Amino acid sequence: MKRVVVKKPMITEKTLSDARRGVFTFEVAKDASKKQIAESIERIYNVHVMGVKTLIKKGKVKVAGKKRMKVKLPDIKKAYMRLKQGEKIDAFEVGETK
Repeated sequence: MKRVVVKKPMITEKTLSDARRGVFTFEVAKDASKKQIAESIERIYNVHVMGVKTLIKKGKVKVAGKKRMKVKLPDIKKAYMRLKQGEKIDAFEVGETK
């Protein structure tokens, strides 16, 4: 069974503005290497990855529930992809607004 390397694209205002400059952001598996991430993105989206930067975002501690228990959210790993000039990923396209 194949392991999932790329979990989902991260769509926020900041990542959409980065996408206009050719940098695309994804949530990836914590144990995935940069090479595995690049190969996976190239296979899924049929693009050429020129560079990968990664970071691990630590999970926050939040207070939740009737008893106000502290709950730690999981850590996530982000990957920033720089693509070949002129290429883009359709998931980051936003329609025209008036």
